[in-house]
Amino acid sequence: MVPAGPPGKAAQRITLVPPARGLYLGAYVDFGDKEDTVTLEKIQKFEAMVGRHQAIVASSSYWGEQSFPSENVALIRRHGSVPLLFWSPWDRPYRQGLGPDRFSLRAIVAGTHDAYIDAWADEAAASREPLLVAWGNEMNGEWFPWSPIPKFYQKPLASDPPGSRDMTIPESIELYKKAYRRVVDRCRARGAANILWVFCVNNISFPPQPWNTMAAYYPGAEYVDWLAYNAYGAQFIESDWLPAEGVFMPGYRELAALDPNKPIMLAEWGVGEFPKAGNKAAFIREGMERMRTQMPRLKAAVFWHERWQNDNGFYSNLRIHSSPEALETYKKEISRPEWITQPELKAAGATVPPGPVGK
Repeated sequence: MVPAGPPGKAAQRITLVPPARGLYLGAYVDFGDKEDTVTLEKIQKFEAMVGRHQAIVASSSYWGEQSFPSENVALIRRHGSVPLLFWSPWDRPYRQGLGPDRFSLRAIVAGTHDAYIDAWADEAAASREPLLVAWGNEMNGEWFPWSPIPKFYQKPLASDPPGSRDMTIPESIELYKKAYRRVVDRCRARGAANILWVFCVNNISFPPQPWNTMAAYYPGAEYVDWLAYNAYGAQFIESDWLPAEGVFMPGYRELAALDPNKPIMLAEWGVGEFPKAGNKAAFIREGMERMRTQMPRLKAAVFWHERWQNDNGFYSNLRIHSSPEALETYKKEISRPEWITQPELKAAGATVPPGPVGK
């Protein structure tokens, strides 16, 4: 039995209303190595540069920190935006490709980390405003430690509960779904009804095998409020330049097939500046046109504004102002009326008037 939250701390159910027409504008604004150094200055500087307020602001909450990002969430809400949190069961040093750590799916399902989940949920429940939470995103890839691909479960980890064993492909994927459901169930039992659960996949499954589909990981409609996917054009100098159609449309179609009614979000999207390979401004223009005109169930898109240096010394510059052309194209696109900059909230059957969230 999952223990209920503290008396009197259950959050009133206030939700983010998916727009009937158009889609919410959102961004992640280069919040540091752990994606959690959220400052008002960074948000305001980005908005001044692009010329529009962000309805959604994204950041991360890693399990290795063992804390709820209350200051980040409060800051984003005071700014009048809805927080999107990537809640990742990941331990330091937060390097991709290392495989499962102490927050393995087995350990989560066994209840090893229930106390942390409950404490995180209690702090989330302390606010009445909506909080978009993407737990264990991009599980259909092979880079994050919670990816249940077979090579990660060929033998138990030292941190796994007793009796762990090798797993088949169906068993390892089912383990992800069990972990997802356990996290959601515990948060709901603690009164965190203000959390909107975001099932977030990668636009392309790796490895591209018949068993590795988006549908295989879907935990069920009762555990999901928003469907979401992450989709990027070229991110590295050695990457092939992909057209926007191939980046955005196949993933959208596969995700939409999971449920006919859930709103869809591009939880992360972007492209690097590699002029010898392709035209970033043209990619942005085509991609955003497709978002507006060919994805009727897409209700939000979050641009990933970041620059980092890779091990080979080359930079991946996904920032929107990586070139004057990219910035001007983005500004022109988001000036269109389809892009909604103020979140619409709804509580107890009534719409909350527009204005800063949390005031």
